[in-house]
Amino acid sequence: MTIKSKLKTFFFLDDDYDDHNQDENEKVEPLKVQKQSSKPQNIVSLQSVQKAAKVILVEPRVYAEAQDITDHLKSRRAVVVNLQRIGHEEGRQIVDFLSGAVYALNGDIQKIGSSIFLCTPDNVEISGNISELVREQDYQDTRW
Repeated sequence: MTIKSKLKTFFFLDDDYDDHNQDENEKVEPLKVQKQSSKPQNIVSLQSVQKAAKVILVEPRVYAEAQDITDHLKSRRAVVVNLQRIGHEEGRQIVDFLSGAVYALNGDIQKIGSSIFLCTPDNVEISGNISELVREQDYQDTRW
């Protein structure tokens, strides 16, 4: 028997299979159909997937708190950073540090007010633009 004929008989493509290859004493068992469970296995409840989104508000007093802010970003939480209570040089260093952290996490950092920044990880999308308001405040407050 050739390979082609074996494949035909295996897949029941040969019409003569029943006539030539089946012995009279051999019994044919009916195909067993497995019932599928009525409950699909690949369904995930959306309630279990969705978590409450958190926005952390931070007013750092020293440069060392920039690492705590970055830890929040690594935990996929958005952080609003208010730098109004810190010196200009330390505030600039914090913004530089957070810019690098946000870049490494594929997130975003935006200025949303006078000395106030919004840092977001990659799972948070920022839409809208408040640059006109920020530009007006920049003329009044030239700290940043």
